[in-house]
Amino acid sequence: MSERDTLHLAHLEALQHAYSALLEAAGIDALWIYSGAPMSHHGDDQYPAFRAYGHFVHWVPMAELSHSWLLIRPAQPPLLQIHAPDDFWHLPAQRPDAAWSRAFEIRLSDDAAPPDCSATHRAVIGDLDAQQAGAMGATLNPPALLDALDRGRLHKSAHEVACLRDANRQALAGHAAARQAFEAGAGELDIHLAYLVASRQRESALPYDSIVGLNHHAGVLHYQHYDLEAPQQRHALLVDAGHRERGYCADITRTWAGPAAPDVFASLLEAMQTLQRELISACAPGVAFVELHQRMHYALAAMLIEHGVIRCSIEAAVTGGITRAFCPHGLGHSLGIQVHDVGGKQNDAGRPLPSPATDPALRLTRPLSPGMVVTIEPGCYVIPMLLEPLRSGGLAAQIDWSLVEQLAPCGGIRLEDNIVITDTGHHNLTALAQQET
Repeated sequence: MSERDTLHLAHLEALQHAYSALLEAAGIDALWIYSGAPMSHHGDDQYPAFRAYGHFVHWVPMAELSHSWLLIRPAQPPLLQIHAPDDFWHLPAQRPDAAWSRAFEIRLSDDAAPPDCSATHRAVIGDLDAQQAGAMGATLNPPALLDALDRGRLHKSAHEVACLRDANRQALAGHAAARQAFEAGAGELDIHLAYLVASRQRESALPYDSIVGLNHHAGVLHYQHYDLEAPQQRHALLVDAGHRERGYCADITRTWAGPAAPDVFASLLEAMQTLQRELISACAPGVAFVELHQRMHYALAAMLIEHGVIRCSIEAAVTGGITRAFCPHGLGHSLGIQVHDVGGKQNDAGRPLPSPATDPALRLTRPLSPGMVVTIEPGCYVIPMLLEPLRSGGLAAQIDWSLVEQLAPCGGIRLEDNIVITDTGHHNLTALAQQET
């Protein structure tokens, strides 16, 4: 058995213990976890790409399984029922033969109904309605249990960290190919296709829709289109793209200056690389992520002042909202089975930790602790709808609008690495994977 197999089985054993304790505390004898089912487009017979429910994938590294069930009972092996009907339109699901499957009782079934269970106190979690849960005699999605399970996904096992590191390695191969395509003069679609080929994945397997933004498109935070033709001038490229490994998601962003970029953009990009390294270096147990996010804004203000983009003080730039016009998103988020993974906005007791009023987009609000995996992704953009209100405000004279116009064709900068918090500090999974490629 390989070391990776050993880690995976240890992960499953820890899950069994954790679930048994939670179910006992909740007075639940048996828990069904439903993988989910694809939903067709309205009025159509086509389905978008399917991804199984996160708590199902936490146990079973097969995110493509639909209509399948897990039955968890204390002191018993988990039962995995895989929906595998006879089908000549599609290839039916197969019984897994990997080492991790030894931890389960596995059944293949042509029936999408849940496996039978004689337990008295039952619950079910997943995308079901009350009528379905009622027919099972089960409580549907009990909030306290779901909160506890979400918190259980926040801290990753050694197996999960290994999967994330592998996902980073594959994603980085895609980013290298995207950069090569950009430097060769390719357009957005061809850059995207180069990413898919090098990262060895089909589009439907991506953990999220890749963002491939040339020039001013890099200033659209979740840019969703690909131009078919290459632009006449190449100012900049931003690629935010990942990879999924055994259900776990890499989430990496890179920005590159093109031959048409002004010198100030290339200098800002270099400064942003330095800033990202400094923010990563600060990651350690006990660090308040909200404060680290605030540190990003003060550093961004200093960077913009140093480059002549703004003329006011650092404090005025932050408190006056200038830096948030240049960077409206949060510093990062929890990462795992979901790209924006669960558990990042509640404390250890399950009480909510809402985002600050000044930063509603911040997706991680709790202090860092060992086992957490987070993204660190500072940004700086020229987004007209956010900057335009500043032209008529009291701080308008504190912004060099001619420099803003020079930067506008470049869109923006975002740099994103995946960081695991350790007992004494952190490991940069993206940098470690880079060393292995």
